[in-house]
Amino acid sequence: MDKEERKTINQGQEDEMEIYGYNLCRWKLAVVSLGVVCTGGFLLLLLYWMPEWRVKATCVRASIKDCEVVLLRTTDEFRMWFCAKIRLLSLKTHPFSSPKSMANVVSNGHAVLLSENLDLAEENRHEISKYSQMQSEQIRYFSHHSVKYFWNDTLHNFDFLKGLDEGVSCTSIYEKHSAGLTKGMHAYRKLLYGVNEISVKVPSVFKLLIKEVLNPFYIFQLFSVILWCTDEYYYYALAIVIMSVVSILSSLYSIKKQYIMLHDMVAAHSTVRVSVCRVNEESEEIFSTDLVPGDVMVIPLNGTVMPCDAVLINGTCIVNESMLTGESVPVTKTNLPNPLVDIKGMEDELYSPEIHKRHTLFCGTTVIQTRFYAGELVKAIVVRTGFSTSKGQLVRSILYPKPTDFKLYRDAYLFLLCLVAVAAIGFIYTIINSILNEVEVGVIIIESLDIITITVPPALPAAMTAGIVYAQRRLKKIGIFCISPQRINICGQLNLVCFDKTGTLTEDGLDLWGIQRVEHARFLLPEENVCNEMLVKSQFVACMATCHSLTKIEGVLSGDPLDLKMFEAIGWILEEATEEETALHNRIMPTVVRPPKQLLPELTPVGNQEMELFELPAIYEIGIVRQFPFSSALQRMSVVSRVLGDKKMDAYMKGAPEVIASLCKPETVPVDFEKVLEDYTKQGFRVIALAHKKLESKLTWHKVQNISRDAIENNMDFMGLIIMQNKLKQETPAVLEDLHKANIRTVMVTGDNMLTAVSVARDCGMILPQDKVIIAEALPPKDGKVAKINWHYADSLTQCSNSLAIDSEAIPIKLAHNSLEDLQVTRYHFAMNGKSFSVILEHFQDLVPKLMLHGTVFARMAPDQKTQLVEALQNVDYFVGMCGDGANDCGALKRAHGGISLSELEASVASPFTSKTPSISCVPNLIREGRAALMTSFCVFKFMALYSIIQYFSVTLLYSVLSNLGDFQFLFIDLAIILVVVFTMSLNPAWKELVAQRPPSGLISGSLLFSVLSQILICIAFQSVAFFWVKQQSWYEVWHPHSDACNTTGSLYGNSSHLYNETEDDPHNIQNYENTTVFFISSFQYLIVAIAFSKGKPFRQPCYKNYLFVVSVITLYAFILFIMLHPVASIDQVLQIVCVPYQWRVTMLIIVLVNALVSVMVENFCLDTVLWKVVFNRDRQGEYRFTTTQPPQEAVDHWGKCCLSWVLDCRKKIPKAKYMYLAQELLVDPEWPPKPQTTTEAKALVKENGSCQIITIT
Repeated sequence: MDKEERKTINQGQEDEMEIYGYNLCRWKLAVVSLGVVCTGGFLLLLLYWMPEWRVKATCVRASIKDCEVVLLRTTDEFRMWFCAKIRLLSLKTHPFSSPKSMANVVSNGHAVLLSENLDLAEENRHEISKYSQMQSEQIRYFSHHSVKYFWNDTLHNFDFLKGLDEGVSCTSIYEKHSAGLTKGMHAYRKLLYGVNEISVKVPSVFKLLIKEVLNPFYIFQLFSVILWCTDEYYYYALAIVIMSVVSILSSLYSIKKQYIMLHDMVAAHSTVRVSVCRVNEESEEIFSTDLVPGDVMVIPLNGTVMPCDAVLINGTCIVNESMLTGESVPVTKTNLPNPLVDIKGMEDELYSPEIHKRHTLFCGTTVIQTRFYAGELVKAIVVRTGFSTSKGQLVRSILYPKPTDFKLYRDAYLFLLCLVAVAAIGFIYTIINSILNEVEVGVIIIESLDIITITVPPALPAAMTAGIVYAQRRLKKIGIFCISPQRINICGQLNLVCFDKTGTLTEDGLDLWGIQRVEHARFLLPEENVCNEMLVKSQFVACMATCHSLTKIEGVLSGDPLDLKMFEAIGWILEEATEEETALHNRIMPTVVRPPKQLLPELTPVGNQEMELFELPAIYEIGIVRQFPFSSALQRMSVVSRVLGDKKMDAYMKGAPEVIASLCKPETVPVDFEKVLEDYTKQGFRVIALAHKKLESKLTWHKVQNISRDAIENNMDFMGLIIMQNKLKQETPAVLEDLHKANIRTVMVTGDNMLTAVSVARDCGMILPQDKVIIAEALPPKDGKVAKINWHYADSLTQCSNSLAIDSEAIPIKLAHNSLEDLQVTRYHFAMNGKSFSVILEHFQDLVPKLMLHGTVFARMAPDQKTQLVEALQNVDYFVGMCGDGANDCGALKRAHGGISLSELEASVASPFTSKTPSISCVPNLIREGRAALMTSFCVFKFMALYSIIQYFSVTLLYSVLSNLGDFQFLFIDLAIILVVVFTMSLNPAWKELVAQRPPSGLISGSLLFSVLSQILICIAFQSVAFFWVKQQSWYEVWHPHSDACNTTGSLYGNSSHLYNETEDDPHNIQNYENTTVFFISSFQYLIVAIAFSKGKPFRQPCYKNYLFVVSVITLYAFILFIMLHPVASIDQVLQIVCVPYQWRVTMLIIVLVNALVSVMVENFCLDTVLWKVVFNRDRQGEYRFTTTQPPQEAVDHWGKCCLSWVLDCRKKIPKAKYMYLAQELLVDPEWPPKPQTTTEAKALVKENGSCQIITIT
């Protein structure tokens, strides 16, 4: 294939796709049209289902630059095909058309040009000449999944139109974009970017109906119905039509409901009127749908719902971002630092909505309040619109979800293919048998096609979804809501669950445990009460009073829970200036804090000696001049404040202790800082450090407004620690213990301090007391040195600092065991922070799988790192669950196999599951229901397989005597038996506790195949015995309307035979002894396999507790027994059953009883006791393996095991799951786990493959 004809778009991103160009070919189109007519429209359907075939059948390859159609294929594991038509966007019709404005806006259709200087006319003309398409004033583009891709001549590829969120520096935001757009520029950009709306169109019922009806399954049903009608099976055809209509209507209702729900969520505030600033400083009011990147939007005083993503360039906003993050805590947004006026310039820094999120207002979030100074408006520059916004991307992920890849569904297709193969054999057999018996051609065609419809059951999809629907209903009852029902089955396979810490494992709020101040570089004793007269004027309390992002909303103090607790502990009062005051005075303090009067001493103030304030105590107030909000990347926040009447301003900073200490003067940090911090974090306390410095008197209010935070946050004086207590939730230890007993690994992913996280992991039982914790501290390459990992043992960190001699107990003992079950007792866990995790991902790829196998604590993790961790765990074949409060976990919740959000806010819309109660007890409940649903799916699949094969074999046997099952016989089997059984056998609730055993992940597994095949052979054997045995009976003859076999046993049934003597000739030869025998035997067989397959423990409640199923089966058994042993003339007439002697009825009953005994014995004894426990013994990690250790069993069991293992060739195999294979390898690796105080270095020469070597530092 020519490389020129294949390109990649969205390279390196989640939706990366290969793109191929095609042009329409007339002769190919004519051939396809002819094919459609010849196949009666079936070819058209096939091309509708297969976009790749559709394009290749009607088009020829062309260069991507000049093509009319593009074919797209995703590069992920699904390799899905899409096609899109190339469209032309005409620019010459626009009234504002001019070369200069065109080049500014469009040029190559790439929005980076929006950042270019608009005055460089010569450059713009040069740009136009570079792009041939511009000379015709037309731009080629196509749309895919609500995103427009424009042709870019520079890249020689299609690329989506970016806003100001990429390639634009912070300098140019102020220099080139802060003035606003001209009307002409705005009009052109609107032409390109389109309407600023996230439109979720609710499809019409007709459109949805057509899409649903054209599903391959319904087409097959339509084919079946037409076939049955031609064969006069009207009742059964009608029943299937009714079933299909009900199924389609319920499906349409749920799809339409989801669309309406999403549409309402998006459209709630889709169109508002906004004010924008134009170049000439005029203000214009437009609809929010007309906004384009580059527009300068005025944020109204009373707040608004943001219609786009915009960067704040003037003023401050208080925003509720619960729609995006799931956190209802208001966030303060400040204007983007202006590099032009900052003391320390950052001219080259590029603006990014993710990095500068504290300055970015996101679409869909609610601006509660705005603040401005000296009458200036609060302004923001629009950076992204429509589906490019953060909300737009969230909606896209819901509209176009990734397909669910699960072994069960892949195996289901294989199973259907097997059934099709079986049907093909029956098809050929029927044709040959009919030709040999000189049957009419029309009958041959109908009967041979009929065998296909019998083999592939039309009720299969409805039966498969029944278990999931019931599980979804049960989950709803316990407060777990699901937006992706298919994932319930996958949750049954989860063998690892990641938990967020704060708000998930621990309580949401923090309690202030105490403070530990520092004086003269020494820690004082811890103090519990901060709210006292001695400390009221200290710098420490001043820092607690000012260094926060609290604000008053409708008179109530709100903000970060940690800040709230800290502020409440000192008992101060916060007052905010009114809008009128801010407008009147240029330098008024926007926020003032002061202590309550009762805390102030009556005489001169006592406190820090540096404070030379001898004013009246009543007027001791601190004004917050400038705020640098908390940044998770920097792990700190700071403020500039001034005590009323003081000449110099103060800078206060608080944040992660390690970060704060690194920004303080070394002489002010106590020598034992690390030891004290470690002592607190080991006990599970959340520790925050405080620092302070006096600013120079020449720093005026105006200068402070424009100063960079780097100029403030250095050379500080370390003031001490605030110790917060984060209590474990009451249910946490018990839930984690349940998961451990079920051999489900638990992992902690948190934004908190490493040692605090390790401590909490120990407290909640995630890490057992005797387990060792190895901390991996990875350092990136620096000063020509390669990246390296230092290994420390957490519990021996303090011992190691005193002496290099390490106690042998500190190193986990590891023996090479034959059984993988002993892997669980290998007592070590890895812990690392987000920075180390990133370095390891980049420079030590070959270590990542090993660390995933025992990594338990991941601290200081950013939201995107949480997602990367979930991916890394999935890469070693773990089925990963993620439980978080929705705040920073959106990406990870979406990526995991089963994501459970404990927040009911809108952000959790991306999570497959949402728990009403914010408790992790929902995790075992979900896994239990998942396992039950998965086992139900297997039971139903096995039952449907047996139903197909039993009916297929019944029909094949009857075809051999040129007979068939009657219309009402089919109807009775399919409706009265199969549907009733399928929909009631799915009702078994989940087992009350989690067990260590995991259900198989797919249908193609030893135990399931053995189960199905053994039951097929048993059913075929007993049907064959009955079919051939009836022919050996003394009373047997080829049945005709005047046959009266009943009279051979006396006149007991004489009356019932008169009816048959009066019947007309049977054209289909339904009524005969073989048919009656096969009908009764097969009817019982359906019920026998239903009972054999309806297993309870260990994943579901026993079937006798499923009362509807028990009642249904008993009723059906009673009815069939009754009509078999005591025939009723009217029923026999409807079902087309003939009268057989009483002794044969008893014989049939004996055959049925023996069949039932053999089926139940094989399924429940042979499979469960011998095969499951001996041959297909499952280890704790959930894969099949053959046990090499000899269990103390009796001689018979040992003989049975040997025979079965020889028959089934179940030798010891390499485990399928990567983590299992890796675990086997690591058991015999002498270098693993790394020894304490060693370093692993990346090899400098071969960086790309991530090779590394271990060097011991002595």
